[in-house]
Amino acid sequence: MTPMNRRRFLGAGLATAAAMAAPGAAQDKPAGANDRVRIATVGVRGQGGAHVRLWSAMKDVDVAAICDIDESVIAESMKRSEEKSGKKPKYYQDYRRLLEDKSIDAISIATTNQTHTLIALSALQAGKDVYVEKPLSHTIWEGRKLAEAVQKYGRVLQHGTQSRSDGRRRQATEFLAAGKLGPVRVSRGLCYKLRPTIGKKPDGPVPAGVDYNLWLGPAPERPFNPNRFHYNWHWNWDYGNGDIGNQGIHEMDVARWMLGKKGLPRKVVSIGGRFGYEDDGLTPNTQIALFDYGDSLLIFEVRGLPTPKYKEVLIGNVVHARDGIVTTPNGVEAFGADGQSVKKFTWDGSKDHFRNFIDVVKSRNSADLSANVLEGHLSCVLVHLANISYRLGDQRPLSKDEPFGSYSEGNETFLRMRDHLRENDVPIDTTMLRVGRTLEFDPDKEVFVRDAEANQMLRREYRKPFVVPESV
Repeated sequence: MTPMNRRRFLGAGLATAAAMAAPGAAQDKPAGANDRVRIATVGVRGQGGAHVRLWSAMKDVDVAAICDIDESVIAESMKRSEEKSGKKPKYYQDYRRLLEDKSIDAISIATTNQTHTLIALSALQAGKDVYVEKPLSHTIWEGRKLAEAVQKYGRVLQHGTQSRSDGRRRQATEFLAAGKLGPVRVSRGLCYKLRPTIGKKPDGPVPAGVDYNLWLGPAPERPFNPNRFHYNWHWNWDYGNGDIGNQGIHEMDVARWMLGKKGLPRKVVSIGGRFGYEDDGLTPNTQIALFDYGDSLLIFEVRGLPTPKYKEVLIGNVVHARDGIVTTPNGVEAFGADGQSVKKFTWDGSKDHFRNFIDVVKSRNSADLSANVLEGHLSCVLVHLANISYRLGDQRPLSKDEPFGSYSEGNETFLRMRDHLRENDVPIDTTMLRVGRTLEFDPDKEVFVRDAEANQMLRREYRKPFVVPESV
């Protein structure tokens, strides 16, 4: 694969950040932005339905259009929008037709992961502002393309990592950056979220009212299967990124934020497997990823089987500093080395993530975004790095110790993971563990060092015409 030297993080990446931070970086205000923002939501099942509810609750926002490839899921969102505005929103099944509608100021995207970048990029090119759900990309290359497009077209893009608008986490990040607990050594993200088996289902007919071609988008063509469709697509590599890129990207983003890193690591290794059941899922339900930044580590844990908390956290963060820890379970709190509470961080009146986006659409000051495209890209890169390492790994006995070599923090995390699997009746002596390839990464060029096979996984093959272009 040709090295992607043009996507230099310290060059194009920081230039993108500077462009987004500059007052007035975005283009002229959309029509009516001083009073009302006309928004369309693409994908309204699940999280997309939440988008419609949130937009509809805002006095200065009109949900002017609904877009979904599945006609059977639009009724509630259409009704809610009509009740709020007194006018029935337009319905589009094809996002491309939606983007031709010049009356739409902005779109929010809550579709399958493999379509996020393509739809967001197309919207930017059509002059729309964009709220895009996590993860904003399905590959590392896609995320950089989207950052380039935001810079080129000067539009507003908010990434759906909502914790960035949480004032408590912001305060905790500032507290750590000020050295109140000494240097941060390990920033840990936890996604201990129960994921039962999805079972096995045969291929079948495409449901009535579904445009399956649009749903597949860039992904390879294959027969319809209900276990690759609504929600369970998360566990298939063609469409999703596993739980580390689903729920986990939220905690991954906070882990990087609290670590104080604006760049990318130079080494990554990930281990895990799909344990406790056999089903149609392909992604791991149990995973550990370790990222080496040189002076500190970021460690991420995924557990889909029943598990106890770690430091009172199931889904959240534990940041280990020299003189204590910061945890983010239901609250955000700092503890000293003696385990006593040092500081509880409280809500500071900050606006929620969706409101932040609308305010910036109206003000055109992209520096006020809670989660701009570059922050989203960097955190999503960590997800993709972990999954590339994992997918290039080899099988070895789960009973064997020290899969992380000289990384003692990683091996301690592994031992806890193995005990957790044992408690879930996973036979340790006969079960195999996938130990990912240890990959060196060039954070400036966003390529792997001396690993052609890994570099092939920086991007994907696109099914025409659903292609993210080389030149945005």
